[in-house]
Amino acid sequence: MKKIIFSEHSLLQCEERGATKEEVTKAIREGIKEKAKKNRWMYKMNFQYNDKWRDEQYAIKQVAPIVKENHDLIVITVYTFYF
Repeated sequence: MKKIIFSEHSLLQCEERGATKEEVTKAIREGIKEKAKKNRWMYKMNFQYNDKWRDEQYAIKQVAPIVKENHDLIVITVYTFYF
């Protein structure tokens, strides 16, 4: 199993967008893998949320890290969508 390395930028994006390292790791290990730009991959996973984000109530949080693969998996950035 490849090691997951978080870039400084990706950690900042997690904090700003409401995702945890554990959610990002789970999305990479168990989520849906899609081709992204610049020879990178996006992994998507939905999580039960049932909470407020920026004063709005949401049932689902989708975590979608963008990853560059080589010998390790390097997390470039993290997107979070709320539904």
